[in-house]
Amino acid sequence: MNFSVAFSNGTNSFNDGFYLTAFRTLANKNYLILALAIIYIVTLLGNLVLLTVILMNSSLQNPKYLAVCNLAIVDISMNSVIIPQMVPAFVFNQNYVSFKACFSQMFFMHFFGDMESFSLALLAYDRLIAICWPLRYSIINTNLRMLLIIAGIWSLVILLEIFPVIFAARLPYCGSRNVNSCCCELSPVYRLACSDISYNRQLATAKTLTVLLGPLSFIIFTYVIVVVAVKRIASVSQRWKAFHTCLTHLLLVLYMPVMVAYVLGNLPLIGNVDLFTAILTISVTVPPMLNPIIYSLKTDEIRDKIVKLLGKTKVANG
Repeated sequence: MNFSVAFSNGTNSFNDGFYLTAFRTLANKNYLILALAIIYIVTLLGNLVLLTVILMNSSLQNPKYLAVCNLAIVDISMNSVIIPQMVPAFVFNQNYVSFKACFSQMFFMHFFGDMESFSLALLAYDRLIAICWPLRYSIINTNLRMLLIIAGIWSLVILLEIFPVIFAARLPYCGSRNVNSCCCELSPVYRLACSDISYNRQLATAKTLTVLLGPLSFIIFTYVIVVVAVKRIASVSQRWKAFHTCLTHLLLVLYMPVMVAYVLGNLPLIGNVDLFTAILTISVTVPPMLNPIIYSLKTDEIRDKIVKLLGKTKVANG
């Protein structure tokens, strides 16, 4: 993503940039980096195992697991944009970020954060079709249709995210370049501009509410329909299993990065800014780590495939 056009007003220079200044007053910040490193490793392992199992088993290459693969790619990308750059910045004090790098990171961080919300909504859509119209599932939800929906979601989120970032990049930054955050987030950066930012604030709020309330409302709506359908057709044990699954997924949905960032950002519950940033960073990076476990790795179908894959590996090594 090239934001060269954003600097055409002559007020910014590619030789200038920003300095990430989070965690200056946070004691033992290396423990935070260690925790984030563990989160990142688990995120990579869980999602890569999931992607490998799905790609190596043709029986899993169906609409449901196309949606799962999409979420796994988003999870890996989300934490890859946030966590690796924090090591040089806050362990080795290399906290300078160029203009192009800052706004590129801003775009991709917010893009994949928004994609998390829409990807969870896509899984809710697949579950709705599978439970309410099981006999017509293969007709309604084909691989091609799922791929088209995924492509449409990616295109929509690009459009939602590109304009707030470009408009922020076009602002004149003639004062402080110290970003009080661990990465180039939209709000901490555009607040440093030395011009009117009311339009940027309104645009960012409208975008956040769209990617928050849209997918969340759809997910809750689908789960209500699923619960009603299960109560009518299922046995007591099947109902309990469906309710448990829906509740688990809904709790994870309520913990999705966009919602956590919006709620924590608008409720000043913590006075220490560095502590607040640390809690927010952990909260945003944990869901991509948990998603493969909650949505796929704990299911019997995936576990059986992993066991078979490990068995073949042992035989081959033996």
